Parts: sequence; structure tokens; C-alpha cells
Amino acid sequence: MSGHNKWSSIKHKKGAADAKRGQLFTRIVKEIILAAKNGGGDPEMNPRLRTAVLSAKAANMPRENIERAIKRGTGEIEGVAYEEITYEGYGHNGVGIVVDVMTDNKNRTVADLRHAFSKYGGNLAESGSVAWNFEQKGYFTVPAAGLDEDEFMMQALEAGAEDVELTDDFFEIYTAPTEFHTVLANMENMGFPVENAELTRVPKNTVNADDVAPKLFKLIEVLEELDDVQKVYSNFEVSDSILAALSQE
Repeated sequence: MSGHNKWSSIKHKKGAADAKRGQLFTRIVKEIILAAKNGGGDPEMNPRLRTAVLSAKAANMPRENIERAIKRGTGEIEGVAYEEITYEGYGHNGVGIVVDVMTDNKNRTVADLRHAFSKYGGNLAESGSVAWNFEQKGYFTVPAAGLDEDEFMMQALEAGAEDVELTDDFFEIYTAPTEFHTVLANMENMGFPVENAELTRVPKNTVNADDVAPKLFKLIEVLEELDDVQKVYSNFEVSDSILAALSQE
């Protein structure tokens, strides 16, 4: 998973700031609604909904908000009908970018994405031109404080993880998407405090972006701030020195 860990490290450090933007709840609610619509309102029988509910609880979303979103998804409460779409594009240095959106107005979403890419040095691409370089994985983190690296990695692999990496002050655990909830439950049963549990896209190949890192982060930040955008993925990596400088800004 080399390369992805630097990108996810930035996202991990940005998490607190992202939560302050007031968009986090909206994104989680949309995910809950669509997950319940497609797979039913029982989290135990609907892995995608279970993941969304985990994200909601991690963000301290009130229980009534979660329950209301589930009911909107199952049709018990009327609400907006969202469509799930994936868009692809390029940033500086030919870096690939995948954008997952949920929208009730596709024309508005496309216009917003095209404007953001164009203004900040990128461009939208044809479907399939970028996504092939990403594979879906289950992903969660565990704080590393007090844990022996070798022992923890062995326990995580025994729990079913595909890969484990130590990044700064937390372990990153990757799983096959079909095994995500099994591994997650195994780790929780072992007593580990799991954080940031989600299904993600991991790049197969990465592009070094040291010379354009600030521009790329700006483009991705602008994309993430769009109302219809759920998640943004990219295949760039930066050196430790650039990462440290960006993290302090």
C-alpha cells in the first residue's frame, strides 16, 4: 500500500478540521440514506449501512439523526432522492483523481466539478480512464500508543487483515472489502480502539508530486468542499519533508 499511507496520513490529520466545516454530518446522512435504500434498514444485515452508522457514531452524530436518515432511506419518511455517481479527472503532473458524489441534480454536480477542476489546474476525464488504477479496500486505524509494532501486526493479520502499516502515531489496517466487517469485529473483540473505519479506494500505482503538492492539495480541498462530494481519492505521494511542511500549514 506504499504511497497511499502518505495520502491517508494527511487525511487523518485533516480529520478534525474537516469535521468543523459543517459538511461531515450531511455526507454521512446521505450515505446512510442511500445504504438503507439499497440494502434495507437493518445494519446487521446491511454491511454498507453498518459502515455508515459506524462513521456517524465516530462523528458523534445524535442517535435520532441516524434513525431519521435510515427511515428516509427505507421510505418511512419522505425525503430527497439521491443518485450515486463516480467522476474521474486529472490534477497536476497527471495525477489521477476519483470523486464519489451523491446528488439530486446531476447537471449541477457536473458543472461544479468541471469548474473546480478547471480553476485549480485539473480537468475532468472520461469514465474508466482513472478508476482502473484504484482498488477497493476496507480501511481503519488503531492508535499506536502503548502497542508493540510486531505483536500488533501479527494480531491484525491473524484477525484477517491483508496489510498493516505504522504511520506516525497510528496503525493503518487494510482488508478485502468483503472481509472488512469481520476483521473490524475481530479487532474490536481483541480490545483495540478502532477509528476511521471505512471502505476506501487504494491506488495501485502512485505519482510523485513534491513539486506541485500545494496545488494538488488545494484542488482536492476545493473538491471535498463541494456539497455533493462524498469522497475524493488520488494516487499521488509526497516525500516526508514535504508532508511535514504541509501538515504544519
